[in-house]
Amino acid sequence: MTIEQDYPDMLQTLSEGSVHRRFDPYLDIAWDAPEMALDPKDPRWKLSAKSDPLGMHPWYQALPEDRQIEIGRWRMTNVQRVGLSFESVLIRGMMQYVMRLPNQSPEFRYCLHEMTEECNHIQMFQEFVNRSGEDVPGMRRLYRSTMATWSLFARWPAIFFIGILAGEEPIDHIQKTLIREGKDVPPALLRTMEIHIAEEARHISFAHRFLREHIGKQNRFERFMTSLTYALVMRWLGGAIVVPPPEFRKRFGIPRKVMREAFWKRPESQAVLRECFNDVRMLADQLGLMNPVSRRLWRLLGIDGPSSRFRGEPHRPARHAA
Repeated sequence: MTIEQDYPDMLQTLSEGSVHRRFDPYLDIAWDAPEMALDPKDPRWKLSAKSDPLGMHPWYQALPEDRQIEIGRWRMTNVQRVGLSFESVLIRGMMQYVMRLPNQSPEFRYCLHEMTEECNHIQMFQEFVNRSGEDVPGMRRLYRSTMATWSLFARWPAIFFIGILAGEEPIDHIQKTLIREGKDVPPALLRTMEIHIAEEARHISFAHRFLREHIGKQNRFERFMTSLTYALVMRWLGGAIVVPPPEFRKRFGIPRKVMREAFWKRPESQAVLRECFNDVRMLADQLGLMNPVSRRLWRLLGIDGPSSRFRGEPHRPARHAA
C-alpha cells in the first residue's frame, strides 16, 4: 500500500482515537481532592538531580532544602505556563492551515480534534498554575511578545509542523523522563503529565507523518534548505521551551555563571539537551534531511548525537565492560 493510500487511514485511526480515548481537565483530574492540593512546602517540588539541568548542578544541590523546594516549585510551574503558551501558538497556526484545506480532506477532521485536545491542555496547565500560587511568566519576554506572529508560518506547512515538533518533543521527553526515573512529584503534576503524554502521542505521530507526506514531495534543493531549517528551528524552539526566563534567575539570585553552566555548558546538561532531540533526529534520518552540511549544523548547535531506534525509546546510559 502506498503512503498516499495509507495516510487517510492513519488520520481516520487518529481521529477515532480522539473520540474514544480522550481526557477532560475537569473530569479526569480531581483538583479538589485533598491529595491533589499543591503544598508550597512539599519536598516533592525539588528538581531532579538526574534529568533537570539545574537540578544536576552542584550549586542547586548545595542549597538548603527549603530553597530547593522554592526554586523547584517555580520552575516546574513555569514549565506548565510555557506549555500552554506553546499550545496556543499551535492552535492559531493549525487553524490557519486547515481553513485552506479542500472539502473532504481527512486532515481537516483530525486537526480539529487535535486543537480541541490542545484547548483542554491549556485549561489543564492554567488550572495547575493558578492553584500553585506562583505568578510565573512562561517563556522569555522576546518570545512572549512575538508569539502572535509565529502562526504566520502556517503558510509554509512543512516549516510550521517542524516548529510544532520542536515544541512538543522537548516537553514530551522531559515529562517521560521524570516518570521513567521514578521522580516523586506532587500528584497534581503527575496527573497533568500523564494526560499530556497520552494525548501528545497522537499529536506527535501526526506531525511525524505529516512531515513525511509534505517533505517527501520536495525537490532536492527544497529538501536541502529544509534540512538546515529543521535543525535551526529545533534548537531555537527547544531553548525557548526548556530554558527559564531571566525573571527566574533574578527572583532567586541564581548566579549568571550557574545559569550558563546549567543551560548548556556542563557536559551533563549538554547530554540532556541532546537527548531531547533523539526522536527528531530519527525522523530527520528517515526524511533524508541528514546530509554533510546539516550534520555539521546539528553538531554546531549542540544537538547532535545518536538517533532513537523507535519513537519514544527510553534513554539508556552507555555501559562499559567490566
